[in-house]
This record gives sequence, C-alpha cells and structure tokens, in this order.
Amino acid sequence: MKPATTAVGTLMDRFDAAWSSGDPSAFTPICSPDLHYEDPLCSEPLEGPAELGAHAEQLWAGFPDVRVEPTGARLSDGRFVAAPCKALGTHRNELAGLPATERFVVVQVIVYAELDPPRERLWRVRAFFDLYDAAVQLGVLPRRGTLGERALLMLRGFGFNRSR
Repeated sequence: MKPATTAVGTLMDRFDAAWSSGDPSAFTPICSPDLHYEDPLCSEPLEGPAELGAHAEQLWAGFPDVRVEPTGARLSDGRFVAAPCKALGTHRNELAGLPATERFVVVQVIVYAELDPPRERLWRVRAFFDLYDAAVQLGVLPRRGTLGERALLMLRGFGFNRSR
C-alpha cells in the first residue's frame, strides 16, 4: 500500500467528519447504499448508511462532544484503504445501560475499508479498536496488570488449576 490519493484522503476526511457531525444522514453521500460495516460494538454487521447513522446516534447520545481525528498516514492501493484515527469525547449520558461517568475517553481506531467498484464511496468497512482499553478509561474494567485485573481473570476461570 502507498499513501492514499487525494480523492481517497478526502473520502476518509468526510467519513471522520460524519462521525463528528451528529447527523446520521452525513454517511449517505460517502457510503455505498449496500454498505457493510463492523466494529467491536456491533453485535452483527450493519447494512447501509442508515444503519450506520443509527449506530452513530447511539455514540452521540452517550458522548455528545465526540469527534474523530486522523492520527497518521492513510494507506491505499486504490481499492482498499487503511486509515488510523482517534475518537475523543466525554461520556456525559447513559450509553447501553452504563450511567454517565463524565470521563474523557480517547480511543485509537484503525479503519480498514474497501471502496465500491467505481471507487467513489465506502463499501465494506471495519473499524478496529481496543474495547477493553475504552472500558478501562470509563472506569468499568480494571487497568491491565493490576491486582483488580488478576482478580477479574480468576473469577472468569483463568489462573485456576481445574484438576484440583
């Protein structure tokens, strides 16, 4: 992969801006009508820009100040693009049953996308991020390497010798 062309870079800028916009319809002009989207918070793949917009609305509800910013060079072969970015925001409202923590969270994300056949819109998109780290920042899970993490792992059955 090489650095992304201006057109691909602009498309990814618009994708980041859509996530920061608070407008679920912002995904429509940049995503293919048969978009396939996945990230660690999706219980199943999302189909189409409307489903992605509804997914984003959940994020905006919990993090009304969320913004997405690029963090490095975007790489592309003209058909596929890898784009590092970060999502930043303050957890101000209930989200998926989790009461507001008022904590500021920074989540590093890699977006890996395939463009549609005319190479004008996003078609197949996967966003990768560390969900455990996000939960730690929110205070839901213990930091890695701490006694709390070891206790949690023991409760889940890791570290016990089951033959005894």
